[in-house]
Amino acid sequence: MNVPKFLGKYPVSRVLGKGAMGIVYLGLDPVIKRPVAIKTIRKELIEDDASAESMSARFRREAQAAGALSHPGIVAVYEYGEDAHHAFIAMEYVEGNTLREYLSHAAAFDERDTVSIMVQLLDALEFAHSNSVWHRDIKPANIIIMKNGRIKLADFGIARIESTDRTRANVLMGTPGYIAPEYYLGGPVDHRIDIFAAGVLFYELLAGRPPFRGRPEAIMHDVCYDDPPAPSEVSTSRHWPRYDGIVARALEKLPDQRFQSAAEFRAALLTEHAHPVASTISEATIISNAVRPIGVEPGTPSAPKTPSFTSTTMAPSDWSVPVLSGIEIELARFIGPVAKVLVRRAAREHKNVDALVQALLPSLDTDADRSAFTYAVTGRRSEAPAAATGVANGATTPLPPPGRGPAVTPEDVDRAARLLAPFIGPIGRVVAKRAAAACAGRNEFFAEVARSLESQSQRERFLRDAAASGG
Repeated sequence: MNVPKFLGKYPVSRVLGKGAMGIVYLGLDPVIKRPVAIKTIRKELIEDDASAESMSARFRREAQAAGALSHPGIVAVYEYGEDAHHAFIAMEYVEGNTLREYLSHAAAFDERDTVSIMVQLLDALEFAHSNSVWHRDIKPANIIIMKNGRIKLADFGIARIESTDRTRANVLMGTPGYIAPEYYLGGPVDHRIDIFAAGVLFYELLAGRPPFRGRPEAIMHDVCYDDPPAPSEVSTSRHWPRYDGIVARALEKLPDQRFQSAAEFRAALLTEHAHPVASTISEATIISNAVRPIGVEPGTPSAPKTPSFTSTTMAPSDWSVPVLSGIEIELARFIGPVAKVLVRRAAREHKNVDALVQALLPSLDTDADRSAFTYAVTGRRSEAPAAATGVANGATTPLPPPGRGPAVTPEDVDRAARLLAPFIGPIGRVVAKRAAAACAGRNEFFAEVARSLESQSQRERFLRDAAASGG
């Protein structure tokens, strides 16, 4: 396969895989220096397409629809362009796995994860609908679960913009089983087709199978005329009948009888769930060893054949557990409990605090969050790497005199944090607090804190200074 050197202004480095419209490449924005995924379609396909709804129009519409939307749950589109051989869309480069991959590997989402996925999806849909754009192809393959447990809604390739009318007669667009009845029957179509598709998705997450199955003709008949059994009656392991009514309303045949907005759907879901909703899916559910950029279909060279659904959260043996735990706590303030799996996965490749922090910054959404996280761990706002501050465990940490000594006081914690600062920065306070919670006496506390330091000389200096200052 010949890889173009450039697509528009973007230098191309390699092929990511094949998307629904053509080849997807990894490129680089030469101005901002950020990676981009570039979805292409060959010009001859556009020029030879004689269908009423041309591929060229669909491709441009994907850029127009998604490019107008700026939301953390929607894949960002940067530019539409053409050259002598290709039309292309430059879009956000996001690594993750589609929900379809999870489902095809029999991932059994628990109630917490099911509700989190739906709430994130409905938030993104409400934003799109409020901007007069609806997706028209909501399905598991267009929902990407990122490594931080958040979802992104991708591929607005057949999205319709409300202010224009590009729908042509006798052209069926969408995915059987997720297409709303009014679309099959030629009735008026609006944003509520996304409500129906989201209801199908919710059913599949609850029941473990889609509500409408079979050949396309059978699916079309059932979508228009038959009601599926309640999801709680289908699943042999997940019995959550409180959601049956929500699914039934989302799958109403008549649009006027469905939820009238994604926000209304979301509110009903939250009312039935009656618990706080996580902003990410649980770390135990995230595929830990298989990631693929968005827009790349399963079966392409970049798609692993046997993804694992088991997260590895054991601390690497050459890191201090208290230090890693402290970094996890700081990161969790921004992204929730998935911080643990991200920190410990990154710690296998990055062996000092500064490198680890830099590796974790892409999991944060905003510059403000990245700056705050960097400052909390290193004491510096700048993201520029500083001198390495390794934190490997040592096997010969010198211990204070035998015995636990007096109880740990807040003053001991403050003193330990202050003495740790020259070695590991502000994260020392988190390390000290965790050690205080785990230790019954002062001597045990300072010994535990000392183990967070990299070298024998650092540990000896810390313990010497602690003793001199009253420790």
